[in-house]
Amino acid sequence: MTDVQDGDILEEDSGQENGVQTNHYSSISPPASPVLQEEPFSTYFDEKVHIPEAPNQMFSFRKLWAFTGPGFLMSIAYLDPGNIESDLQSGAKAGFKLLWVLLGATIIGLLLQRLAARLGVVTGMHLAEVCNRQYPTVPRIILWLMVELAIIGSDMQEVIGCAIAFNLLSVGRIPLWAGVLITITDTFAFLFLDKYGLRKLEAFFGFLITVMAISFGYEYVLVKPDQGEVLKGMFMPYCAGCGPVQLEQAVGIVGAVIMPHNIYLHSALVKSRDVDRKKKEDVKEANKYFFIESTIALFISFLINVFVVAVFAQAFYDKTNIQVNDMCNATGSPHTNLFPLNNNTLEVDIYKGGVVLGCFFGPAALYIWAIGILAAGQSSTMTGTYSGQFVMEGFLNLKWSRFARVLLTRSIAITPTLLVAIFQDVHHLTGMNDFLNVLQSMQLPFALIPILTFTSLTSIMNDFANGLLWKISGGIVILVVCAINMYFVIVYVTALNSVLLYVFAALLSVAYLCFVAYLSWHCLVALGVSCLDCGSRVSNRPAVFIEEQSEYDS
Repeated sequence: MTDVQDGDILEEDSGQENGVQTNHYSSISPPASPVLQEEPFSTYFDEKVHIPEAPNQMFSFRKLWAFTGPGFLMSIAYLDPGNIESDLQSGAKAGFKLLWVLLGATIIGLLLQRLAARLGVVTGMHLAEVCNRQYPTVPRIILWLMVELAIIGSDMQEVIGCAIAFNLLSVGRIPLWAGVLITITDTFAFLFLDKYGLRKLEAFFGFLITVMAISFGYEYVLVKPDQGEVLKGMFMPYCAGCGPVQLEQAVGIVGAVIMPHNIYLHSALVKSRDVDRKKKEDVKEANKYFFIESTIALFISFLINVFVVAVFAQAFYDKTNIQVNDMCNATGSPHTNLFPLNNNTLEVDIYKGGVVLGCFFGPAALYIWAIGILAAGQSSTMTGTYSGQFVMEGFLNLKWSRFARVLLTRSIAITPTLLVAIFQDVHHLTGMNDFLNVLQSMQLPFALIPILTFTSLTSIMNDFANGLLWKISGGIVILVVCAINMYFVIVYVTALNSVLLYVFAALLSVAYLCFVAYLSWHCLVALGVSCLDCGSRVSNRPAVFIEEQSEYDS
């Protein structure tokens, strides 16, 4: 019997070899050849974390510890510089009033990450690999390009966030382009930590999350936000006196929290645990512990985000430029010229945010803020690198050396970042961040629709396919999230005030919506809307596993 990739799920109408059915993936579209796949070429899974036995126990802290890691790496995307900037702008523009939006977006993110983790655990493949096997060639290539765009956009924010942190820590001595080069260099160095053990790499990420918690927690204690207002903003879904500015900020929060490449990343990271997928109970147990771990990780990331929102809500909500200018001038800050002498409402980004903290609360607040931003940027840059590798390897089935893969995926994302750093001033990056947020918002359907499609197919997920409740709720959540983000895109485009850009956006929108409609069609068929099944090769028939996978061992 030829070796088969662990977890390959085969359809019933296939030929037999030695009495065992053998065929290829064909739920949506078969691969070019029915030849059985080789064992996948791993990115960083040279070792897998052993799961200890705990017979007759419904819950085991030892097992939870063994499963702890992937969820925390995933949660770093909720703490990247783009999220931090969204948090501080939310506090400065709306006070505590949008904390409930942040809470809701984090909960929605948790539900979507649950789908990603289940896909990886049940099939033994991550989302990019499944897309490679299920979609025809042209849609697959378009999908890969769209996800790469999302990764590039996210990476630019993360790397530039690190560069801004270096600039603040060096009191302007390290320019933006030099900070980018430093970030690229140390990212390459840190990425090879997994050669010393996967758990050591995960511990390093845990250390960076701790640095963020301590840094932003220090700012929270220093500013002393009104705890009653924090709780009110978190649990009362209402925004009194809010206008278009606050509405756009609320939409921006959702776009910053739910990131497309993170769905691909999480589905891959869960493969690092040694789960016997031939046993239904083991798979069920892995799903349970990964969900618990993800919940804990996202709860911690939510608290860190709350720290940032609350600090800027308490200290800088409704502040004007002239008020900040006067305070910076009084404290002898060299950055006074950042704030013009007018009564316009203060606008901040991660650079100006550090400056105003320094003006109002002393230099220590500025430097500790910069350390937190550096930890956020460095950790998210590393996980972004892994996302790039998983996506490129999965969609293109690359089998290159480790260094070549890292070099290629980094070059694709870093080159535009370096160009921006060379030609853009550190004081004027807000417009670029808005553009990058729009870019990532547009890519959301290309992660959310495939993950709902494939986790709803019994031909892929077997007994772990989404039930009716998850299909309906998942479909509604994805529809709402995509609609919110499209509103954000429309608001951004209409503010450009250029007829040429309007025409270009209109033409682009037609192609974009056609592709989203194509993916949605397959998704609806997978969800059971059989009246649309006219030419789609989505199959919801039960999967047949090869040899001992033909049924789960109890």
